[in-house]
Amino acid sequence: MKWLALPLAAACLALPLAAHAQREIDIHARSAGELADLCAANPHAAGADARINYCHGFAQGVVDVELMHGKPFCFPSPAPSRGATLHQFVEWVRASPQRGSTGAVTGLTQFLTERFPCK
Repeated sequence: MKWLALPLAAACLALPLAAHAQREIDIHARSAGELADLCAANPHAAGADARINYCHGFAQGVVDVELMHGKPFCFPSPAPSRGATLHQFVEWVRASPQRGSTGAVTGLTQFLTERFPCK
């Protein structure tokens, strides 16, 4: 039984070291440009998963809240993937510099309203 306790104790001591080795990432999206930068994160870069997940979660939250308050945009059926739509959002923001300074929620809602108008 002693031979099992030593490797187990070593593994438990290594866990805090591994967790401490990760760097903290400061993620925020106050503007449409900041949100677009998060959405366009290089998937191979450090912290990319956190940035991309934040982008997708932020976007889903905006969609859910906006649809609760009415129907400012209407997705087709079948709806495009979230990833494809956010890629288009990034292109939309980058196509016009003034869009990048718009608030993140306002910018994303404006994009969705233009891209998926209700008919």
